[in-house]
Amino acid sequence: MRSIAPSLSPSARESLREGFTWGVATAAYQIEGAAHEDGRGPSIWDTFAHTPGKTRNGESGDVACDHYHRWQDDVALIASLGVDAYRFSIAWPRVQPLGQGAWNPAGLGFYDRLVDALLARGIQPHATLYHWDLPQALQDHGGWASRDTAQRFADYAEFMARRLGDRLRTLATHNEPWCTAVLGHQIGKFAPGLCDPALATQVSHHLLLSHGLAVRAMRAAGVTCPLGIVLNQSSVDTAEDTEADRALARTEYARFVRWYMDPLFHGRYPDDPGIEHRPVVQDGDLAIIQAPLDFLGINYYTRIWASAAQPPRPQPKALGVTDMGWEIHPRGLQDLLERVHREYRLPPVYITENGMAHADRLQDGAVDDGPRIDYVRSHLEAVAAARAAGVDVRGYFYWSLMDNYEWDSGYDKRFGLVYVDYATQRRVPKASAHWYRHTIEGLRGRGTGGHG
Repeated sequence: MRSIAPSLSPSARESLREGFTWGVATAAYQIEGAAHEDGRGPSIWDTFAHTPGKTRNGESGDVACDHYHRWQDDVALIASLGVDAYRFSIAWPRVQPLGQGAWNPAGLGFYDRLVDALLARGIQPHATLYHWDLPQALQDHGGWASRDTAQRFADYAEFMARRLGDRLRTLATHNEPWCTAVLGHQIGKFAPGLCDPALATQVSHHLLLSHGLAVRAMRAAGVTCPLGIVLNQSSVDTAEDTEADRALARTEYARFVRWYMDPLFHGRYPDDPGIEHRPVVQDGDLAIIQAPLDFLGINYYTRIWASAAQPPRPQPKALGVTDMGWEIHPRGLQDLLERVHREYRLPPVYITENGMAHADRLQDGAVDDGPRIDYVRSHLEAVAAARAAGVDVRGYFYWSLMDNYEWDSGYDKRFGLVYVDYATQRRVPKASAHWYRHTIEGLRGRGTGGHG
């Protein structure tokens, strides 16, 4: 294991020292397990993962990291990292098995205990209402293709906000609606596994509408914790300085970033050339979607590379790629933050996900994941530069706390600061976990900040 890992630069340390939240993040289906216990209903991911050929090795989240049973130890693990905050998602089918109607006391009690335990440790709970595990019962009635699901989501959000809102630091409606719409309904890579581009566009509208309805309902109910949404976003660069590449870059950015940001902040969808489908939008929908946000979560992993040439020009990989095959490009995070800061009147921003899949190996009881340390350090430098340029970034949540179920990739990809031996459920903090803790301690004046 590295005896000394690279520290943040003096300028980054100065930028991130005050008024900054340090966290880690997870999602319910990826860690909880207990898929058939204590009244939890099936989700679309249960159905998808148990459909032959949909996930690597046919793996599912039935057990995952067994967090549902090991949550107390996991809260202690989070505390050992020295972070301020923990971002997690609520499994809708665990608290409301059918997505409407009766609530499940056992599921509600689980999240009550989790939130209380975090607070007892001085860790801020940041909850997300939807991280892709729609109750299968709602999918059987149309899922996100049905406008009615947007209202069902608003009802769910209001109930959960009343239940937990007085104890949460923030509450997000959706995580990455692009993934639900495009990966789930356009290319079939994620649940529910549909392949209909026009349907995906309509689903994206229903997701945004459900967000707006939920924010409106939660505020009407008197919920006072900050409310927001989490979007996956990327910067975009052209391969060549040609009009064809510039046009492609505009289209890709409109599809990926502006398709969600423009309705939220400008009250309209992009109408750029190259956008093939338009959703059915009823009168008043866009005003609902524009409900003011208290914060915006941004998830960043890599940039968009726009090359209209045939074959396309290869994407540069000067800093290498992650185990997902994604180019490591920290400068893109700074570029993205500064661009959205220019183009929209933003609320406070959190980097709600940023992380690296790496082919980690446990050797002699330890995991030396130096490339992950370099990844996190370089992306924190980008966040610090954006803050110095005037972007109001309030915090950074590493994805993820621990290795977990990586959707259609099964258990093949490891993003965690903590190694998980899935056969024994043993947790082993990696070198990156030690680096992260010491970096945070150093910025608080309790350590050197960067030795791992």
